[in-house]
Amino acid sequence: MINVIGLGYIGLPTALMMASVGNEVIGTDYSEEIVNQLNMGSVPFEENGIVELYADAVDKGIKFTTEYQKTDMYIITVPTPYIKSSKKIDPKYIISAVTSVLNVAEKGAVIAIESTVSPGTMDKFVKPLIEEKGFKLGEDIHLVHTPERILPGNMIHELKHNSRTIGTDNVEVGERIKKVYQTFCESEIAITDIRTAEMTKVVENTFRDINIAFANELAKICRSDDLDVYEIIRIANKHPRVDILNPGPGVGGHCISVDPWFLVGDYPGLTNLILTARHTNDSMPEFVLNRAYTIMKENGLTDFSRIGLYGLTYKANVDDVRESPTFQLLEKMEEHLSAGLKVYDPLVKKNIVENQYDNFNTFLNDVDFIIVMVGHNHIIENEAALTGKIVLDTQNILTIDNRYFL
Repeated sequence: MINVIGLGYIGLPTALMMASVGNEVIGTDYSEEIVNQLNMGSVPFEENGIVELYADAVDKGIKFTTEYQKTDMYIITVPTPYIKSSKKIDPKYIISAVTSVLNVAEKGAVIAIESTVSPGTMDKFVKPLIEEKGFKLGEDIHLVHTPERILPGNMIHELKHNSRTIGTDNVEVGERIKKVYQTFCESEIAITDIRTAEMTKVVENTFRDINIAFANELAKICRSDDLDVYEIIRIANKHPRVDILNPGPGVGGHCISVDPWFLVGDYPGLTNLILTARHTNDSMPEFVLNRAYTIMKENGLTDFSRIGLYGLTYKANVDDVRESPTFQLLEKMEEHLSAGLKVYDPLVKKNIVENQYDNFNTFLNDVDFIIVMVGHNHIIENEAALTGKIVLDTQNILTIDNRYFL
Protein backbone atom coordinates (compact mmCIF):
# COMPACT_ATOMS: atom_id res chain seq x y z
CA MET A 1 0.00 0.00 0.00
CA ILE A 2 1.10 3.56 -0.75
CA ASN A 3 0.21 6.43 1.58
CA VAL A 4 0.32 9.77 -0.27
CA ILE A 5 0.75 12.66 2.17
CA GLY A 6 -0.69 16.02 1.06
CA LEU A 7 -3.64 16.12 -1.34
CA GLY A 8 -3.01 19.42 -3.08
CA TYR A 9 -2.12 20.28 -6.66
CA ILE A 10 0.66 17.65 -6.75
CA GLY A 11 -0.36 15.01 -4.24
CA LEU A 12 -3.93 14.45 -5.34
CA PRO A 13 -3.23 13.86 -9.06
CA THR A 14 -0.32 11.62 -8.08
CA ALA A 15 -2.47 9.57 -5.70
CA LEU A 16 -5.29 9.28 -8.24
CA MET A 17 -2.93 8.26 -11.04
CA MET A 18 -1.25 5.61 -8.90
CA ALA A 19 -4.58 4.18 -7.82
CA SER A 20 -6.03 4.24 -11.33
CA VAL A 21 -3.37 1.81 -12.58
CA GLY A 22 -3.98 -0.66 -9.79
CA ASN A 23 -1.78 0.41 -6.87
CA GLU A 24 -3.39 0.27 -3.44
CA VAL A 25 -3.43 3.93 -2.34
CA ILE A 26 -4.62 5.90 0.66
CA GLY A 27 -4.42 9.69 0.46
CA THR A 28 -3.83 11.64 3.67
CA ASP A 29 -4.29 15.35 4.28
CA TYR A 30 -4.50 17.35 7.52
CA SER A 31 -7.45 19.30 6.10
CA GLU A 32 -10.74 17.68 7.09
CA GLU A 33 -12.48 19.89 4.53
CA ILE A 34 -10.42 18.47 1.65
CA VAL A 35 -10.77 14.88 2.86
CA ASN A 36 -14.53 15.25 3.38
CA GLN A 37 -14.94 16.77 -0.06
CA LEU A 38 -13.04 13.91 -1.68
CA ASN A 39 -15.02 11.33 0.26
CA MET A 40 -18.26 13.01 -0.80
CA GLY A 41 -17.38 12.64 -4.46
CA SER A 42 -15.87 15.91 -5.63
CA VAL A 43 -12.39 17.27 -6.38
CA PRO A 44 -11.23 20.46 -4.55
CA PHE A 45 -9.70 22.17 -7.61
CA GLU A 46 -10.10 22.24 -11.37
CA GLU A 47 -7.70 20.41 -13.64
CA ASN A 48 -8.06 18.93 -17.11
CA GLY A 49 -9.07 15.27 -16.82
CA ILE A 50 -8.96 15.09 -13.03
CA VAL A 51 -12.68 14.38 -12.57
CA GLU A 52 -12.42 11.35 -14.81
CA LEU A 53 -9.19 10.23 -13.12
CA TYR A 54 -10.85 10.63 -9.71
CA ALA A 55 -13.76 8.42 -10.77
CA ASP A 56 -11.36 5.78 -12.07
CA ALA A 57 -9.29 5.85 -8.87
CA VAL A 58 -12.39 5.54 -6.69
CA ASP A 59 -13.50 2.54 -8.72
CA LYS A 60 -10.06 1.02 -8.05
CA GLY A 61 -10.47 1.51 -4.30
CA ILE A 62 -8.55 4.68 -3.35
CA LYS A 63 -9.39 6.00 0.13
CA PHE A 64 -8.97 9.43 1.73
CA THR A 65 -8.33 10.18 5.38
CA THR A 66 -6.68 12.59 7.82
CA GLU A 67 -4.83 9.68 9.43
CA TYR A 68 -1.32 8.49 8.56
CA GLN A 69 -1.15 4.80 7.69
CA LYS A 70 1.05 1.86 8.61
CA THR A 71 2.43 0.85 5.24
CA ASP A 72 5.59 0.12 3.30
CA MET A 73 5.74 3.30 1.17
CA TYR A 74 5.00 6.96 1.84
CA ILE A 75 4.98 9.73 -0.76
CA ILE A 76 5.22 13.23 0.70
CA THR A 77 3.97 16.12 -1.45
CA VAL A 78 3.64 19.00 1.01
CA PRO A 79 4.54 22.65 0.18
CA THR A 80 8.10 23.95 0.56
CA PRO A 81 8.03 27.75 0.93
CA TYR A 82 11.10 29.89 1.44
CA ILE A 83 11.96 32.29 4.26
CA LYS A 84 11.83 35.75 2.68
CA SER A 85 14.47 37.27 4.95
CA SER A 86 17.14 34.61 4.34
CA LYS A 87 15.91 33.18 0.99
CA LYS A 88 16.45 29.70 2.45
CA ILE A 89 13.91 26.88 2.35
CA ASP A 90 11.36 26.73 5.16
CA PRO A 91 11.20 22.97 5.83
CA LYS A 92 8.42 23.10 8.45
CA TYR A 93 5.84 21.21 6.37
CA ILE A 94 8.29 18.48 5.41
CA ILE A 95 9.48 18.15 9.01
CA SER A 96 5.88 17.88 10.22
CA ALA A 97 4.94 15.30 7.58
CA VAL A 98 8.04 13.15 8.08
CA THR A 99 7.61 13.28 11.87
CA SER A 100 4.00 12.11 11.54
CA VAL A 101 5.06 9.31 9.18
CA LEU A 102 7.77 8.14 11.58
CA ASN A 103 5.20 7.94 14.38
CA VAL A 104 3.44 5.11 12.53
CA ALA A 105 6.06 3.73 10.12
CA GLU A 106 7.30 0.18 10.50
CA LYS A 107 10.79 -1.08 9.78
CA GLY A 108 11.58 -1.39 6.09
CA ALA A 109 9.31 1.46 5.00
CA VAL A 110 10.34 3.84 2.22
CA ILE A 111 9.75 7.59 2.52
CA ALA A 112 9.70 9.25 -0.90
CA ILE A 113 9.68 13.04 -0.87
CA GLU A 114 8.26 14.60 -4.04
CA SER A 115 8.26 18.16 -2.70
CA THR A 116 10.86 20.40 -4.32
CA VAL A 117 13.66 21.10 -1.84
CA SER A 118 16.95 22.95 -1.78
CA PRO A 119 20.13 20.89 -2.20
CA GLY A 120 21.09 19.34 1.13
CA THR A 121 17.61 19.43 2.67
CA MET A 122 17.54 15.66 3.16
CA ASP A 123 20.90 15.72 4.92
CA LYS A 124 20.11 18.76 7.08
CA PHE A 125 16.53 18.15 8.09
CA VAL A 126 15.12 14.77 7.12
CA LYS A 127 17.85 12.25 7.89
CA PRO A 128 18.35 13.57 11.46
CA LEU A 129 14.60 13.15 12.12
CA ILE A 130 14.79 9.50 11.15
CA GLU A 131 17.79 8.88 13.39
CA GLU A 132 16.28 10.82 16.31
CA LYS A 133 13.29 8.47 16.21
CA GLY A 134 15.64 5.54 16.73
CA PHE A 135 15.50 4.20 13.17
CA LYS A 136 18.64 3.20 11.35
CA LEU A 137 18.66 5.04 8.04
CA GLY A 138 19.12 2.70 5.10
CA GLU A 139 18.03 -0.35 7.07
CA ASP A 140 14.95 0.43 9.17
CA ILE A 141 13.80 3.37 7.02
CA HIS A 142 14.76 4.08 3.41
CA LEU A 143 14.73 7.65 2.07
CA VAL A 144 14.38 8.69 -1.57
CA HIS A 145 13.78 11.99 -3.33
CA THR A 146 11.42 11.76 -6.32
CA PRO A 147 10.83 15.41 -7.29
CA GLU A 148 7.53 16.08 -9.05
CA ARG A 149 7.63 17.35 -12.62
CA ILE A 150 4.08 18.38 -13.47
CA LEU A 151 2.41 21.67 -14.31
CA PRO A 152 -1.14 22.74 -13.42
CA GLY A 153 -3.33 22.66 -16.50
CA ASN A 154 -1.58 19.62 -17.98
CA MET A 155 -0.94 17.44 -14.94
CA ILE A 156 -2.52 14.20 -16.07
CA HIS A 157 -0.62 14.12 -19.35
CA GLU A 158 2.66 15.11 -17.70
CA LEU A 159 2.33 12.49 -14.96
CA LYS A 160 2.33 9.89 -17.70
CA HIS A 161 4.78 11.37 -20.17
CA ASN A 162 7.35 13.50 -18.30
CA SER A 163 10.61 11.83 -17.34
CA ARG A 164 11.27 11.36 -13.63
CA THR A 165 14.23 11.30 -11.28
CA ILE A 166 14.74 9.05 -8.26
CA GLY A 167 17.42 10.19 -5.84
CA THR A 168 18.59 7.47 -3.50
CA ASP A 169 21.60 6.42 -1.48
CA ASN A 170 20.72 2.78 -2.15
CA VAL A 171 20.49 1.69 -5.79
CA GLU A 172 18.51 -1.43 -4.90
CA VAL A 173 15.86 0.67 -3.17
CA GLY A 174 15.90 3.06 -6.12
CA GLU A 175 15.15 0.20 -8.52
CA ARG A 176 12.28 -0.93 -6.31
CA ILE A 177 10.74 2.56 -6.26
CA LYS A 178 11.34 2.90 -9.99
CA LYS A 179 9.05 -0.10 -10.57
CA VAL A 180 6.29 1.68 -8.64
CA TYR A 181 6.60 4.83 -10.75
CA GLN A 182 6.76 2.74 -13.91
CA THR A 183 3.20 1.59 -13.24
CA PHE A 184 2.04 4.97 -14.60
CA CYS A 185 5.07 6.86 -15.96
CA GLU A 186 5.73 6.00 -19.61
CA SER A 187 8.91 8.08 -19.94
CA GLU A 188 12.49 7.60 -18.76
CA ILE A 189 13.12 7.32 -15.03
CA ALA A 190 16.68 8.18 -13.99
CA ILE A 191 18.23 6.93 -10.76
CA THR A 192 20.88 9.09 -9.10
CA ASP A 193 21.98 10.12 -5.63
CA ILE A 194 19.77 12.26 -3.39
CA ARG A 195 21.78 15.49 -3.53
CA THR A 196 21.92 15.39 -7.32
CA ALA A 197 18.16 14.86 -7.49
CA GLU A 198 17.62 17.81 -5.14
CA MET A 199 19.81 20.10 -7.25
CA THR A 200 18.40 18.91 -10.58
CA LYS A 201 14.82 19.95 -9.81
CA VAL A 202 15.82 23.38 -8.52
CA VAL A 203 18.06 23.94 -11.54
CA GLU A 204 15.21 23.11 -13.95
CA ASN A 205 12.97 25.81 -12.51
CA THR A 206 15.82 28.30 -12.19
CA PHE A 207 16.66 27.86 -15.88
CA ARG A 208 13.09 28.78 -16.78
CA ASP A 209 13.11 31.77 -14.42
CA ILE A 210 16.27 33.17 -16.00
CA ASN A 211 14.87 32.84 -19.52
CA ILE A 212 11.65 34.57 -18.52
CA ALA A 213 13.68 37.35 -16.93
CA PHE A 214 15.53 37.96 -20.19
CA ALA A 215 12.22 38.42 -22.02
CA ASN A 216 10.94 40.74 -19.29
CA GLU A 217 14.10 42.83 -19.28
CA LEU A 218 13.88 43.07 -23.06
CA ALA A 219 10.31 44.37 -22.68
CA LYS A 220 11.57 47.12 -20.37
CA ILE A 221 14.35 48.08 -22.79
CA CYS A 222 11.95 48.26 -25.71
CA ARG A 223 9.41 50.28 -23.73
CA SER A 224 12.10 52.82 -22.82
CA ASP A 225 12.86 53.37 -26.53
CA ASP A 226 9.33 52.96 -27.93
CA LEU A 227 10.08 49.68 -29.72
CA ASP A 228 7.74 46.73 -30.28
CA VAL A 229 9.19 43.94 -28.15
CA TYR A 230 6.92 41.31 -29.70
CA GLU A 231 8.04 42.14 -33.24
CA ILE A 232 11.66 42.07 -32.14
CA ILE A 233 11.21 38.66 -30.47
CA ARG A 234 9.33 37.33 -33.52
CA ILE A 235 12.15 38.26 -35.87
CA ALA A 236 14.97 37.22 -33.52
CA ASN A 237 13.37 33.81 -33.05
CA LYS A 238 13.70 33.12 -36.77
CA HIS A 239 17.37 32.42 -36.03
CA PRO A 240 17.72 28.63 -35.63
CA ARG A 241 19.52 28.92 -32.30
CA VAL A 242 17.36 31.65 -30.72
CA ASP A 243 14.19 30.94 -28.75
CA ILE A 244 13.18 33.99 -26.71
CA LEU A 245 10.09 33.65 -24.55
CA ASN A 246 7.32 36.24 -24.39
CA PRO A 247 7.40 38.81 -21.57
CA GLY A 248 4.61 38.98 -19.03
CA PRO A 249 3.33 40.73 -15.90
CA GLY A 250 5.42 38.63 -13.52
CA VAL A 251 6.15 35.06 -12.49
CA GLY A 252 3.90 33.09 -10.18
CA GLY A 253 3.21 29.56 -9.08
CA HIS A 254 4.93 27.51 -6.43
CA CYS A 255 7.91 26.47 -8.58
CA ILE A 256 9.53 29.10 -10.78
CA SER A 257 8.90 32.00 -8.41
CA VAL A 258 10.13 30.09 -5.33
CA ASP A 259 12.78 27.49 -6.16
CA PRO A 260 15.50 29.87 -7.46
CA TRP A 261 15.49 31.54 -4.05
CA PHE A 262 16.71 28.25 -2.55
CA LEU A 263 19.94 28.59 -4.53
CA VAL A 264 20.27 32.27 -3.68
CA GLY A 265 19.84 31.49 0.01
CA ASP A 266 22.21 28.54 0.05
CA TYR A 267 24.91 29.94 -2.27
CA PRO A 268 25.15 33.68 -1.61
CA GLY A 269 27.82 35.33 -3.70
CA LEU A 270 27.68 32.57 -6.32
CA THR A 271 24.20 33.27 -7.68
CA ASN A 272 24.49 36.75 -9.17
CA LEU A 273 22.69 35.89 -12.42
CA ILE A 274 19.95 33.98 -10.60
CA LEU A 275 19.44 36.80 -8.11
CA THR A 276 19.19 39.39 -10.87
CA ALA A 277 16.65 37.26 -12.73
CA ARG A 278 14.56 36.93 -9.58
CA HIS A 279 14.60 40.70 -9.02
CA THR A 280 13.72 41.31 -12.67
CA ASN A 281 10.71 39.00 -12.59
CA ASP A 282 9.57 40.25 -9.20
CA SER A 283 9.70 43.82 -10.55
CA MET A 284 7.21 43.17 -13.35
CA PRO A 285 3.97 43.80 -11.41
CA GLU A 286 5.26 47.28 -10.53
CA PHE A 287 6.31 47.76 -14.15
CA VAL A 288 2.72 46.94 -15.16
CA LEU A 289 1.47 49.53 -12.66
CA ASN A 290 3.79 52.19 -14.06
CA ARG A 291 2.67 51.33 -17.57
CA ALA A 292 -0.95 51.63 -16.45
CA TYR A 293 -0.29 55.07 -14.91
CA THR A 294 1.14 56.26 -18.24
CA ILE A 295 -1.88 54.97 -20.14
CA MET A 296 -4.22 56.65 -17.68
CA LYS A 297 -2.52 59.99 -18.24
CA GLU A 298 -2.71 59.59 -22.01
CA ASN A 299 -6.44 59.00 -21.76
CA GLY A 300 -7.28 61.52 -19.05
CA LEU A 301 -8.29 58.90 -16.51
CA THR A 302 -8.06 59.77 -12.82
CA ASP A 303 -10.52 57.38 -11.13
CA PHE A 304 -8.75 54.24 -9.89
CA SER A 305 -12.09 52.69 -9.02
CA ARG A 306 -12.85 52.42 -12.75
CA ILE A 307 -9.80 50.19 -13.38
CA GLY A 308 -10.23 46.42 -13.57
CA LEU A 309 -7.74 43.58 -13.35
CA TYR A 310 -8.67 40.52 -15.38
CA GLY A 311 -7.12 37.36 -13.94
CA LEU A 312 -6.15 36.24 -10.44
CA THR A 313 -4.40 32.96 -11.19
CA TYR A 314 -0.68 32.66 -11.86
CA LYS A 315 -1.16 31.16 -15.34
CA ALA A 316 -3.84 30.71 -17.96
CA ASN A 317 -6.70 28.22 -17.69
CA VAL A 318 -6.00 26.99 -14.15
CA ASP A 319 -7.52 28.01 -10.81
CA ASP A 320 -4.17 28.07 -8.97
CA VAL A 321 -3.48 31.52 -7.45
CA ARG A 322 -0.22 30.75 -5.60
CA GLU A 323 2.32 33.58 -5.93
CA SER A 324 0.10 35.21 -8.56
CA PRO A 325 1.46 38.40 -10.22
CA THR A 326 -2.00 39.94 -9.72
CA PHE A 327 -1.64 39.54 -5.96
CA GLN A 328 1.83 41.04 -6.20
CA LEU A 329 0.40 44.01 -8.13
CA LEU A 330 -2.34 44.53 -5.53
CA GLU A 331 0.30 44.48 -2.79
CA LYS A 332 2.25 47.18 -4.65
CA MET A 333 -0.91 49.28 -4.79
CA GLU A 334 -1.29 48.97 -1.02
CA GLU A 335 2.33 50.05 -0.54
CA HIS A 336 1.47 53.25 -2.42
CA LEU A 337 -1.66 53.69 -0.26
CA SER A 338 -3.85 53.08 -3.29
CA ALA A 339 -6.74 50.66 -3.56
CA GLY A 340 -10.05 50.20 -5.27
CA LEU A 341 -9.04 48.16 -8.31
CA LYS A 342 -11.78 45.81 -9.39
CA VAL A 343 -10.90 42.19 -10.07
CA TYR A 344 -12.44 39.33 -12.04
CA ASP A 345 -11.32 35.78 -12.81
CA PRO A 346 -13.70 33.22 -14.30
CA LEU A 347 -11.81 30.30 -12.74
CA VAL A 348 -11.60 31.60 -9.17
CA LYS A 349 -14.94 30.81 -7.58
CA LYS A 350 -14.19 31.92 -4.02
CA ASN A 351 -14.02 35.59 -3.06
CA ILE A 352 -10.37 36.03 -2.05
CA VAL A 353 -9.64 39.74 -2.64
CA GLU A 354 -11.48 43.01 -2.20
CA ASN A 355 -13.65 44.25 -5.06
CA GLN A 356 -13.71 40.78 -6.67
CA TYR A 357 -16.58 40.20 -9.10
CA ASP A 358 -18.33 36.92 -9.87
CA ASN A 359 -20.00 38.16 -13.06
CA PHE A 360 -18.02 39.20 -16.13
CA ASN A 361 -20.65 41.57 -17.57
CA THR A 362 -21.10 43.38 -14.26
CA PHE A 363 -17.33 43.69 -14.02
CA LEU A 364 -17.16 45.22 -17.52
CA ASN A 365 -19.97 47.66 -16.76
CA ASP A 366 -18.07 49.00 -13.76
CA VAL A 367 -14.70 49.62 -15.41
CA ASP A 368 -13.29 51.81 -18.19
CA PHE A 369 -9.72 50.49 -18.20
CA ILE A 370 -8.97 46.75 -18.14
CA ILE A 371 -5.54 45.28 -17.44
CA VAL A 372 -5.42 41.71 -18.76
CA MET A 373 -3.08 39.91 -16.38
CA VAL A 374 -3.89 36.31 -17.36
CA GLY A 375 -4.57 34.89 -20.83
CA HIS A 376 -7.49 32.60 -20.01
CA ASN A 377 -9.34 31.17 -22.99
CA HIS A 378 -12.37 32.97 -21.56
CA ILE A 379 -11.03 36.45 -22.33
CA ILE A 380 -9.89 35.41 -25.80
CA GLU A 381 -13.36 34.05 -26.57
CA ASN A 382 -15.02 37.18 -25.17
CA GLU A 383 -12.63 39.87 -26.40
CA ALA A 384 -15.40 41.51 -28.45
CA ALA A 385 -16.97 42.55 -25.15
CA LEU A 386 -13.91 44.76 -24.53
CA THR A 387 -14.79 47.05 -27.43
CA GLY A 388 -14.86 50.64 -26.25
CA LYS A 389 -12.68 49.91 -23.22
CA ILE A 390 -9.08 50.93 -22.71
CA VAL A 391 -7.12 47.66 -22.58
CA LEU A 392 -3.59 46.89 -21.44
CA ASP A 393 -2.86 43.39 -22.75
CA THR A 394 0.12 42.22 -20.69
CA GLN A 395 0.00 38.76 -22.28
CA ASN A 396 -0.29 39.80 -25.95
CA ILE A 397 -3.17 37.37 -26.50
CA LEU A 398 -5.92 39.65 -27.86
CA THR A 399 -6.55 40.86 -31.41
CA ILE A 400 -8.72 43.94 -30.79
CA ASP A 401 -7.53 47.26 -32.17
CA ASN A 402 -6.02 50.04 -30.07
CA ARG A 403 -4.93 47.82 -27.20
CA TYR A 404 -1.82 48.72 -25.24
CA PHE A 405 1.13 46.42 -24.58
CA LEU A 406 3.86 46.14 -21.96
